[in-house]
Amino acid sequence: MTASAIMDCRDGAEPWMKLTTCLICTAFLLAGSVTTMADPGYDRFTGRAHASRSEVIAPHGMVATSHPLATQIGLDILKAGGSAVDAAIAANAALGLMEPTGSGIGGDLFAIVWDAQGEELAGLNASGRAPKAMTLDYFRDRGIDTIPKFGPLPVSVPGAVDGWFELHDRYGRLPMTDVLAPAIRYAREGFPVSEVVAHYFRINRDRIGHYPGFKDVYMPGGDVPQKGDVFRNPNLADTYESIAKNGRDEFYKGDIARIIVAYMIEQGGLLRYEDLAAHTSEWVTPVSTNYRGWDVYELPPNGQGIAALQMLNILEGFDIAAMGFGSADYLHTLVEAKKLAFEDRARYYADPDFAEVPVDWLISKEYAAERRELISPERAAQTATAGERQLEEGDTIYLTVADAAGNMVSLIQSNYRGMGSGMTPRELGFVLQNRAELFALDEDHANVVAGGKRPFHTIIPAFVMKDGRPLMSFGLMGGSMQPQGHVQIIVNMLDFGMNLQEAGDAARVNHKGSSTPTGSTMTDGGVVHLENGFDDAMREELERRGHTLGPSDGGFGGYQAIMFEAAQGVYYGASESRKDGQAAGY
Repeated sequence: MTASAIMDCRDGAEPWMKLTTCLICTAFLLAGSVTTMADPGYDRFTGRAHASRSEVIAPHGMVATSHPLATQIGLDILKAGGSAVDAAIAANAALGLMEPTGSGIGGDLFAIVWDAQGEELAGLNASGRAPKAMTLDYFRDRGIDTIPKFGPLPVSVPGAVDGWFELHDRYGRLPMTDVLAPAIRYAREGFPVSEVVAHYFRINRDRIGHYPGFKDVYMPGGDVPQKGDVFRNPNLADTYESIAKNGRDEFYKGDIARIIVAYMIEQGGLLRYEDLAAHTSEWVTPVSTNYRGWDVYELPPNGQGIAALQMLNILEGFDIAAMGFGSADYLHTLVEAKKLAFEDRARYYADPDFAEVPVDWLISKEYAAERRELISPERAAQTATAGERQLEEGDTIYLTVADAAGNMVSLIQSNYRGMGSGMTPRELGFVLQNRAELFALDEDHANVVAGGKRPFHTIIPAFVMKDGRPLMSFGLMGGSMQPQGHVQIIVNMLDFGMNLQEAGDAARVNHKGSSTPTGSTMTDGGVVHLENGFDDAMREELERRGHTLGPSDGGFGGYQAIMFEAAQGVYYGASESRKDGQAAGY
């Protein structure tokens, strides 16, 4: 069966059902590509050999997070009558406690929400701005040519709490005291630390454990918690309680704000009370492109979501299915498309309140056609340039929730570099983010630092619509891996016929070394990192084409997804096998 025939068989029916019925046909088309996998994986009776588990299927609601306890909290909120947004906030609060290595209220938040009643897709940009005193002259006067990764200087306003309340005010059903109660209880009583979180605790201990307050909160016994250790954070419980009772102003204008500012002044930071008091989130309209019949939605800059749309537009002009999953042709084409999209990311993506970002042009099919012509099928590009009009590290949590009324939430939240800046006001029980590290210090750059400006952002939620109806809420954590991961999930499903779980379990590629919005430029083609599972012959062929291969370094993201199958009225859920996550429904 041809690729076009497969696409034909998907048209005119519910997308998930058609996708499922075509898997057998697709398997014949892809039979040759499967052999490019070095390790087939699991000895399963059903599905692809690389899949770690089956999809979760449930009729009433679904929660997918990177921590099983957070998933269960989300389910409990749904069963208690809460909305998808209520459950998402509750799970996010739990993750700020249980997975502080990737999240917390010292960071920012973005979300895409499908409102079933209003039949509307809405986007929320809850990213914080630079302190007013954070100017280009501040760094120049001190001879600083790169904003530090850690410490007081890269701290920007935390936007997550305001994001919670914006979401809750519009879509919440339960009082915030009920929503935050499970996380408060776990913070006081304690919870056992999971394996992956324990790993990241050790990494953060070594790089930020020396900052004042960190040991008090995260090393109460002299070291960070180990796998299975019961960890408590009573100060965070107090903070959550105060927020639940007194609202978002407690964080931005009340005692919490004053404690943050006093700590930052003590540490030599720039964040002040006025910066917190002035903070607001912004409701934005998600933007989209159509890829082989699916409308893929991302949020516009200051985030990097449209890079995924640019990559999909470029790839759409190639017969990806015929190339085969795991083939050198496919991976070469994917990496080259990424290089081109990331050059535009480096040049144009910035806070639209401070710079003109030509979103419509960047995600247009016409522009993609021009960029596609720059890809050589035989040679890897060593340099690339942004189009002319006539970051690489981070840890994050992504979660998604769907409720019985049909509402769906795609939510991503982060402190940036795992546990952020290291700045830890001990009385509050959380770490402040280091997102301002992602400003450029070039006065001619769209992303140049400025007081009150939002920095370029890596965290991006995603959503898929089909024929005007909600189909899939998904995301993938991990710095610059995120748009690459979004693309690979979509391609795995539409071009390679994988189901929701298989698409996430399939081996990934992560290209590093592209030009960045902070001012660095790619001069050597970057490095292609491949997960274990791709065969040696393919690796050798990529090297022959001029790619530099790096080790499998674990930086391949963390995936969660929920898909709605309208014919049966059920949700499919999937969770990342590389993390400690869980998808569960009822």
